[in-house]
Amino acid sequence: MHAFNLQAKPLSLADRLADLAVDALIDEADLSPKPALVDRRGNGAHSDLHLGLMHASALSLWPMFKEMAEAAVQFAEIGQPLREALGRIGREGEAAMLRTTSGVNTHRGAIWALGLLVTAAALEPGNCSAAQLTVRAAKLALIEDRNLVAQPSHGAQVAKRYGAMGAKEQAQLGFPAVMQKGLPQLHRSRANASGEQNARLDALLAIMTQLADTCVLYRAGLEGLHAMQRGAQRVLDAGGSASLAGRRCLHELDQQLLQLNASPGGAADLLAACLFIDSLEPALGCESRSV
Repeated sequence: MHAFNLQAKPLSLADRLADLAVDALIDEADLSPKPALVDRRGNGAHSDLHLGLMHASALSLWPMFKEMAEAAVQFAEIGQPLREALGRIGREGEAAMLRTTSGVNTHRGAIWALGLLVTAAALEPGNCSAAQLTVRAAKLALIEDRNLVAQPSHGAQVAKRYGAMGAKEQAQLGFPAVMQKGLPQLHRSRANASGEQNARLDALLAIMTQLADTCVLYRAGLEGLHAMQRGAQRVLDAGGSASLAGRRCLHELDQQLLQLNASPGGAADLLAACLFIDSLEPALGCESRSV
């Protein structure tokens, strides 16, 4: 057959959802200037991360996201079998990520958040409004994985010390930081003609104003958390990332968090979740923009 007569095979639902999840992770990594986070300017508050590593990590997770979507199609309902399949696939995906990054934790929180959202989208691709999608993801997150062997983590240490809500609880509650802060701010900033990159920065900042970010708490305690939350609110109050005053406040927040070695990695994971949810409507033709 002549090469020009070949037609690309249509992508499956699982392929498309995996593409969207990886795109969300790469878009989050590329977004600049993010306070104290890896972006196009540099490594932020991280000595072991860089933008190329974030890209490689995101791409390494593509097979995992596809397999999760396929599991949703196979089981076709929320329940113990699907939840435990997700746990197994997620652990295998995390191992692949760590092989790619030589042991550096780049996207562990994102595996949990985006894995649940990919699965929730695959369960009902025609019904992926933000509200319905996050409800399905929460129902999945509330089911215990009986095969999980609990491992010590920074998030668990912080949750015990400060009583903070970590990534697990965010998912079980239906991602309130995304639903109440991130997505509404993303839509407001777009409506104000702030530009897409500024709208995404504003969404990140809105998440930071509310989130008890366990990454920040682990690195800088309550001082770092209060600096993050108050500084993010100052940027938004000054007019957001698209305004000169907002940019000045954003630069001040960046410098303050760098001095505290406080990187809002939890907020970054939730921004990726926000971007994934936002991308579903044009990709699948569903009402994902309803918050």
